[in-house]
Amino acid sequence: MELKLLFWILLFTVFYTYIGYGMLLFVIIKIRRFFKIGTTETVDESYEPEVTLFIAAYNEKDYVAAKMKNTAELEYPKEKLKIVWVTDGSDDGTPEMLSNYPNTTVHHLAARNGKIGAMNRGMAFVNTPIVVFSDANTMLGKESIKRIVRLFSNDKVGCVSGEKRIFNQDRDVASGAGEGLYWKYESALKKWDAELYSVVGAAGELFAIRTPLYRHVEKDTLLDDFMISLRVAQEGYTIQYDPEAFAIETASANVKEELKRKIRISAGGIQSVVRLRSLLNVFKYGTLSFQYISHRVLRWTLAPLCLLILIPTSFILVYQQGFLKVRLYPILFWLQLLFYGAALLGWFLENRATRIKALFVPYYFFIMNLSVVMGFVRYIRNNQSVNWERAKRAV
Repeated sequence: MELKLLFWILLFTVFYTYIGYGMLLFVIIKIRRFFKIGTTETVDESYEPEVTLFIAAYNEKDYVAAKMKNTAELEYPKEKLKIVWVTDGSDDGTPEMLSNYPNTTVHHLAARNGKIGAMNRGMAFVNTPIVVFSDANTMLGKESIKRIVRLFSNDKVGCVSGEKRIFNQDRDVASGAGEGLYWKYESALKKWDAELYSVVGAAGELFAIRTPLYRHVEKDTLLDDFMISLRVAQEGYTIQYDPEAFAIETASANVKEELKRKIRISAGGIQSVVRLRSLLNVFKYGTLSFQYISHRVLRWTLAPLCLLILIPTSFILVYQQGFLKVRLYPILFWLQLLFYGAALLGWFLENRATRIKALFVPYYFFIMNLSVVMGFVRYIRNNQSVNWERAKRAV
């Protein structure tokens, strides 16, 4: 009896983490809309304060020209948009290339102190009420700055996250197909999170905060975007989201590169859960805690562990009932094996471009959870560098 109870607890945790929370959010939002619960906050379309576009970069000479061209095309009053690059440690000519662009401020330091070190140092030079963070290798939609900034016309909003979009080819390999489908699902969850109360974490490729709300971040922080945005939420402000304010980048070159990226994110996620442990207090933070635990904490802690324990638990239950009997536990056991078999097929097809991108979902899901386990080991060993370690991108 105890084993069966354990099985259902494990299965429910996994289901709720990856599917159930999304279903619950969808239902809650539909009910709120039907009964018109909550007030719709108005957005002042004319709100256009001065803004700083802040780009922390390390050896980005291959992207400077494209990024600056993209920046020049942004639909925001030029006299109100300040461009700031912080290029700590860059020795490939990035600062020299940037010096050729007018209306662009470059703060360079020879020492390499990691991205968060560059952000902490560079924020001292920001004097506009809103600061927008973006990566050098991501291209922004033309209206992105305008759409993000106007949400700050609501005094309750302290942070706004844009959408990360993966450039999808007609035919894609595992890394591109899996990453693209994952971010589409994440986008839906973020929209519902924002409508319920607040998004729980911003995408580092494009997000903005009220400048006075920036707090110095510990120099060993791995997920700067997550820590910065959640600390804004801790102060009583909401994090909003506009999917039409987007940043585009190509997918990781292959699953090996994607795994490297996700291990770092997972190690940073576990670090963040430890440092933001006060957010687990639902009596203090209410809805924000519920969203944070459901959308983030479970993915970085219990869910991958539950997946691991489910396999031997299922095996023991099926062993007691018989592997070939048409009963609930044998069926669930074989469905697990079928899923992992599909992941194995995804591994076999890893670098073969295909139009049937759903084939890579089980494989990408497996890689996601493997990265959490490996990220936990890395966090415990404390051997994750804070220096830039970008995964290679597809071309």
